[in-house]
Amino acid sequence: MRRFAGPVAVLTGALVLTGCGGSDDAKAQLSVGSAYMPQPVSDMAAGFLDIANKGGEKDELTSVTSDVGPVSVHETVGQAMEEVKSLDVPAHGQLVFKSGGNHLMFDKLKHTLKQGDNVTVKLHFAKSGPLTVEMPVKSATYNPTTGH
Repeated sequence: MRRFAGPVAVLTGALVLTGCGGSDDAKAQLSVGSAYMPQPVSDMAAGFLDIANKGGEKDELTSVTSDVGPVSVHETVGQAMEEVKSLDVPAHGQLVFKSGGNHLMFDKLKHTLKQGDNVTVKLHFAKSGPLTVEMPVKSATYNPTTGH
């Protein structure tokens, strides 16, 4: 039995070190889907999207930039909407921006946007690198659950 002690100790040590290593699953793994902007009726617009995090570490959306004008992040709680500095993207979860909830607010649009246009936004995070997203402009009455 003694002759197995060395290999067992080496194998156990390797497993322990593997568990302590910096696995990619520990980091935030962000992706974006369902992005759209309803066609604006003024120089202001809202934007909606989903940010998924398949990683084991949370991240924070800290700002959004766009070539069409200033963008701020808004959180909706109950009936109240307010601008926030950041929103969490939970580990193994998602941050959802939808009508009546959290949303991006575009203010002082530089030009008129129409259905069929695309708006480029860059999402900035506390830990992850920025993500660039093409946000299609949909009809003002677009409903993402029906696609119309």
